[in-house]
Amino acid sequence: MDFRYLGNSGLKISEITYGNWLTHGSQVENEAATACVRAALDHGISTFDTADVYANTKAESVLGEALKGERRESLEIFTKVYWPTGPGGKNDTGLSRKHIMESINGSLQRLQTDYVDLYQAHRYDTETPLEETMQAFADVVRQGKALYIGVSEWTADQIRAGHALAKDLGIQLISSQPQYSMLWRVIEPEVVPACEELGIGQIVWSPIAQGVLTGKYKPGEAPPAGSRATDDKGGADMIKRFMDDELLTRVQKLQPIADEAGLTMAQLAIAWVLQNDNVSAALVGASRPEQVESNVKAAGVTLEPSAMKAIDDALGDSVVRDPAMTEKNAPQTRVA
Repeated sequence: MDFRYLGNSGLKISEITYGNWLTHGSQVENEAATACVRAALDHGISTFDTADVYANTKAESVLGEALKGERRESLEIFTKVYWPTGPGGKNDTGLSRKHIMESINGSLQRLQTDYVDLYQAHRYDTETPLEETMQAFADVVRQGKALYIGVSEWTADQIRAGHALAKDLGIQLISSQPQYSMLWRVIEPEVVPACEELGIGQIVWSPIAQGVLTGKYKPGEAPPAGSRATDDKGGADMIKRFMDDELLTRVQKLQPIADEAGLTMAQLAIAWVLQNDNVSAALVGASRPEQVESNVKAAGVTLEPSAMKAIDDALGDSVVRDPAMTEKNAPQTRVA
């Protein structure tokens, strides 16, 4: 495993980071989830990312139990706050001071830890003053419940505003967690340049594009049984934007490029995001330990310029690059 600094901070994280969105507490039974976490640890992954909303808090509980007994100082544990949790009451969502303060306490209890290394705003809250949100985050840090602060799916302007307030409050906003893959490059025009300027690193989710970049979804064919595209608990909704025969045909053209590089298509996709110097880590999940073992082989891989060009040529105009998609996909009002 290779390790990278998270932004300009002194915190090092494993460049392959284990995430348990859409798996722990929902798609994968607890025993299998624990086996995947153990496999991650065995293969050098030290960084684990979750969120209170995943499986309505169950994912945090599963991760906390799976990491029980590990030396806490050897781990980097990340979680997030914003989306509705619990019964979804009027204050069970957003980035108000009330929700942040109550949520961090719940997350720490479920994760069985005194602090998280990184506490992230899971989306931007249009209904709470940013000053209130950042003051609450600053208090969480000063109380020792989080070491650093991050954001997820914020626009470049929102990141700049949040970073300025954090600096004024004397805390470190060091990370952005956006979707990023060969097929989804909307952060490149604006978010990445802003983050490079501010010393913020990317922890990117869905580097394999919900599994599409593994090549297992074939144009004109039904999705494989048990795959994310057949999951009615949220997976199918997330992947449907990529389930287009023209796009899937282009993805199949990546197989020779992966073969030439001595990688699987999934490893190629993970290695591709790690070529971006502003990316600190690629988030990968797993439903089986073997997937973890395979994914970690993307760590430390350098792709030749010819391979990077061949990838661009293969995918062509199937790539989404519009930076406006970050704001377009964000909740415009607080979700209840």
